Amino acid sequence: MAAKLKKGDKVVVLAGKDKGKEGEIASVNPKTGKAIVDGINISIRHTKQSQNSQGGRIPQAMPIDLSNLAILDANGKPTRVGFKMEGETKVRYAKTTGDVI
Repeated sequence: MAAKLKKGDKVVVLAGKDKGKEGEIASVNPKTGKAIVDGINISIRHTKQSQNSQGGRIPQAMPIDLSNLAILDANGKPTRVGFKMEGETKVRYAKTTGDVI
């Protein structure tokens, strides 16, 4: 199935501890159905100091399920994503407004 959410999309969280927060997708893993969003689902990772890096408690964004994310349309409202053909190309569009994303 084609990925409805892609890297760089502005999204809002629909469920979980960060419900209502907005961010930009940093990476998507379609195999597991998860995405990493900047500033969302932050976890503290404890790392040991090494020659290359400072140790300590480092905040890191953890993956969040794609079903808990909705893309923001041009008006800044959450919407679902659909696909349609425009000529020979397949494009994503916002289901609420019908605008091409």
